[in-house]
This record gives sequence, structure tokens and C-alpha cells, in this order.
Amino acid sequence: MSNLKYSIGIDVSKKDFHCCLSVIDTEQFVKVKSTHKFTNSTSGFKLLIEWVRRNRKEDLQVFYVMEATGVYHEQLAWYLHNKDFSVSILLPNKAKKYLQANGAKSKNDKIDARGLAQIGAEKKLDLWIPPSRKLYNLRSCTRQHQSLSEMHSAINNQLEAITHSQFQSKDIIRQMKKTMRLLEQQINEMDKIIEEIVKKDEVLNFHYKNISEIKGIAMLSFAVIAAETNGFVLFKDAGSLISYAGYDVVENQSGNHIGRTKISKKGNSRIRRILHMPALCAVREDQPQFKNL
Repeated sequence: MSNLKYSIGIDVSKKDFHCCLSVIDTEQFVKVKSTHKFTNSTSGFKLLIEWVRRNRKEDLQVFYVMEATGVYHEQLAWYLHNKDFSVSILLPNKAKKYLQANGAKSKNDKIDARGLAQIGAEKKLDLWIPPSRKLYNLRSCTRQHQSLSEMHSAINNQLEAITHSQFQSKDIIRQMKKTMRLLEQQINEMDKIIEEIVKKDEVLNFHYKNISEIKGIAMLSFAVIAAETNGFVLFKDAGSLISYAGYDVVENQSGNHIGRTKISKKGNSRIRRILHMPALCAVREDQPQFKNL
């Protein structure tokens, strides 16, 4: 009986990350070799590499597996990728669900790291392909645009409530209107920046012209989709893209029971958010393929 590969599960938080080094043998048995916690910084990344070197007793390939935790995992992922290590990034809660299916009831950072290590050992995961600098910049801009829009909506709702209340403060209303005008200005500026990034890139502009033929898909919609999917390079077919966006259909039926069929929503919420109105526009248009769907 011999070992096949090493798998390192990494549960990343803002300040530190927990690691679990596991190995799988020819009998498909996964054994934990070591666990450790490091600071989420360049010095912590270097200590991680040294820790792996000390605990790696055989010349086997090592796979690093982590979950996409906002932006906290990105520096470590880039560091490992630049060192030519094999890195896989999973959607959030993957480790949690995997361990629950195996009977685990508790959840903490150490347990999540072990779950990720087990997934990496037992499964053949796709390796992470980092976004280009241009797509990374586009993603930052589209996310900033969303944040500004959400702040504008929140203040607008507050203003609506205040103007219909019994007692109104003119000072507060004036201040809120001033804040809204500033946010509107920043949203318009971000629109121009996003458009400039897309139109200056020959490939992005080519795809934008093609996809904007669909009624309801404008510049912002296209930019969000392109940025959040890394230019679609992570997907081999339409099904994996649908699942990534959380649009995959979940059926609830057993025997005579027929429950509600709905989308899973277990995926990128930014894509679903930006495609909500374009989807309604597509349905309203006289296009049978969209109406039937």
C-alpha cells in the first residue's frame, strides 16, 4: 500500500488561516498528517511553505485547497500560484456540506480545513486560473459600482420614510439629498470608468458588441458577468456556468409529495443581481425562446 498525493486544506480568515495536511493512499484512506495555524501575511505564507516541506515525507504532488472567502484568500492564492503550486478554490460552504454528508455535526476553522483537505485528497479538482490584471480591475470597479448603488438605494429609502413621517427635520433631509447627489456623481463616474476599460480592450469590446444584441444586456450587465466569471475561462460548459451563478434548478419531489421547484441560489449573487432586470426585459420581448423558458 502506497500513498498517492498530499492535500492541504486551508480555511482563510482576515487575520490568519488554518491548515490541514492530509495524504490519501491506494486504499482511498485519507490520513491527517499535521495541522497548523498561520498569520494571513507574507511571513505566514513563507512559514506555510516551510511547514509543508518539513511534513512532506514522500515526493508526491501537493494540492492546496481553499474556499473563496471574499477577498481574504486572494493574497495567499496568488502567492502559491506564483510559486507554481497546484491551487484549487471552491465555492463557500463546500467543506461544511461535505463534512455534514459524512456525519460531522460541529463546525470551526480547524474542522473546515480538514474538510477541504479531504475533498482535495478524494476528488480531482480543477486548478485555479487567476484573473488577468484587466479583469481583476474590472471586477473591482463593478463591485464598487454595486456598493455605491446599494448605498444610494438605502439613503433613498430613508429619505422616503422621513418625508412621510409626522415630524420632519429639514437639516437631515438636506444632508441626505446632498449625500445622494454625491453618490449619483460617483456612480456616473464609475459607469464611465467601466465603459472605458471594456472599450479599450479589443477582446472585451468584441464580446460586448455580440452579447449586447440580447435585449436588456447593457454595458454594466456585461461587465459584471465578464468580471465575475474571469472571462468565462473557468467553465467548460453552460451547466457549470449556471451552477456557478446559482441558477441551477432544485427539485423537491418524493413519492406523492411535490414541493416547490426553485433555483438553488448557491453561487455568485452578483451575477444573479445584475441579470434580474435583463431577464424580465428578455421575457417581455417577443422572443419565443425566452418566453417559453
